[in-house]
Amino acid sequence: MYIVHFSFVLDIIDKFSFLSQFRFNSYMLIRIKNAYKVVIMFEVSFTMILVVAVVIRVGLIVYGEWQDTVMVVKYTDIDYSVFTDAAKYVAEGESPYERPTYRYTPLLAWLLLPNILVHRIFGKILFCTFDLIAGALIDSILQKSYANDKVRKVAGCLWLFNPLTLVVSSRGNAEAIMSVLVLATIHQFLERNFKMCAILWAVSVHFKIYPITYAIPMYLALERTSGSTDKKREKQKTTLRDFLESLLPNKQRLSFFLISLIVIAILTGAMYYWSDTRHNFSPFFYLLYLSSEWEYGKYLGLVVFIPQATLLVAIAIKYYHYLPLCCFLQTFVFVTFNKVCTSQYFLWYLTLLPLVLPSIEVHLVHGATMVTLWFSGQAVWLYYAYLLEFRGQNTFVQVWLASLLFFGINCWILKSFIQCHSPSLPKKLKGH
Repeated sequence: MYIVHFSFVLDIIDKFSFLSQFRFNSYMLIRIKNAYKVVIMFEVSFTMILVVAVVIRVGLIVYGEWQDTVMVVKYTDIDYSVFTDAAKYVAEGESPYERPTYRYTPLLAWLLLPNILVHRIFGKILFCTFDLIAGALIDSILQKSYANDKVRKVAGCLWLFNPLTLVVSSRGNAEAIMSVLVLATIHQFLERNFKMCAILWAVSVHFKIYPITYAIPMYLALERTSGSTDKKREKQKTTLRDFLESLLPNKQRLSFFLISLIVIAILTGAMYYWSDTRHNFSPFFYLLYLSSEWEYGKYLGLVVFIPQATLLVAIAIKYYHYLPLCCFLQTFVFVTFNKVCTSQYFLWYLTLLPLVLPSIEVHLVHGATMVTLWFSGQAVWLYYAYLLEFRGQNTFVQVWLASLLFFGINCWILKSFIQCHSPSLPKKLKGH
């Protein structure tokens, strides 16, 4: 049984005790606090939590169909129409790439064949189902890693009832598939089922390229998985020779990456890539946009990749001993420093956020500041992007400046996560 705790909400309410000078506000705060005290007394099973999560997603899908029918602004993501059109081409025996702007794996078009053969809404149901599977995987990973029920509940609900998660999948975006593939990869690695982990990792790389960044930490971590005690795992290499010896291949490493290479080669033989550099959250978009017709513009993309690659390698070497945190930081860096960055990319690292919360010690004000700045940075960018996209105003420079602002905010958040990481916290949660 899972006991839903809201005591952390009471702590937040207490922070606003200064409002007691206003009778109405004080009265309302007391009523809210008493209501939460009543809720704390009830026990809710994981099944009930899933049922609520299902009901919300069904409601959003139904609402989306209604909005698409009666409103000019559609609820359904434009990519969903692209997926469905690609599935139509597949059903007719043609290539999904006959659909302009389809830049995904053919597997996605095949998965959505029921959109054509059964009903157009199938894909949204499928993506929301993957959301629920991701929630179950988060709980399973944390159950294996930590014995603290409160952490598992909060982390699971952070995913299952995350507004971004709910909206993205119910609008028909396929990112939930990636969430399941990445979480399943980490789950199998922690279960020491390295062959299945290699297959899942290869499939995830086939769907989206960003999990390729996990190669270095998994390679390094495989040295520490066979018959080594916790004390040995925590022992740091003291000399350059020790470090270089730790990089040598072993049977598990060779087997893992050989399996992965075979699966990737089979799945990705005819992969098609395409990128839109017109405007996005990336701080590099305007530079790439202006240089798109330049003779040497293609080399500029390689230059902006240097800081991204440097950070990815540094994080892998530093944090590979704690794979969930390492994957989260790498994904955060990959998205923040990528030359293309859209809102759906944020789901890539939000998938892993529940896994790292148990090892993060952050003050309430600090945490609230990170959340507020993260949303505020997006709001500023979206405002100028709206003026550009829907009002036809020339706000390219403002969008670029907003991208720089959001980039700075994300860099500060990344620094905060690294500084607030407490390696000893997982042990405390285990009760060791």
